[in-house]
Amino acid sequence: MKLSRDKIDIALARNSLTITNLSKRYGVSRARMNVILNSREVTAICAGRMANSLEVDVTEILED
Repeated sequence: MKLSRDKIDIALARNSLTITNLSKRYGVSRARMNVILNSREVTAICAGRMANSLEVDVTEILED
């Protein structure tokens, strides 16, 4: 699965969150969050946790 950085940025803006806030909700450091956001592929669990942290459906943050 590939996360869409553009869609994540939209979800961040919609929820008035920063990467730091997102990393706290997700439960990792800011540096680790950047690694996750810039990775080519993520697991289904990672995508699900990201969606829960952003309070969106997982399909909203995956690339088409």
